[in-house]
Amino acid sequence: MQRVSARSEEAHRRTVESEIGDIARFLQETLGRKLVAYMAGVKDSKLVGKWARGEVRPRAEAERRLRTAFQVFQLLLSADSAHVVRAWFVGLNPQLDDQSPANTLREGRLREVLVAAKAYLSGA
Repeated sequence: MQRVSARSEEAHRRTVESEIGDIARFLQETLGRKLVAYMAGVKDSKLVGKWARGEVRPRAEAERRLRTAFQVFQLLLSADSAHVVRAWFVGLNPQLDDQSPANTLREGRLREVLVAAKAYLSGA
């Protein structure tokens, strides 16, 4: 089984190399437009589709949240199915004081979500 640090490095590399439109499209397809908009901190879920089509770019803070969500998704996908990863995003997480990772991302606590994902992979 691949080490968590190696998986984390690979997820980071994919995130850095990906265009924001591709990230928005992937997240929209796997998590749904409304959840992606919620995590990005925007009220209009139609913006996610516009980002995915390259019509507009997200603001800096929304882009950071999208990139973190993508990185975490890629990290968890290295060990679990997309169904399990989606459940991880919306479920209450003991590593995050029993808040969902989606809510924690919306609050801008990006590093905490990444740490929680690594803990999940480690079985902690």
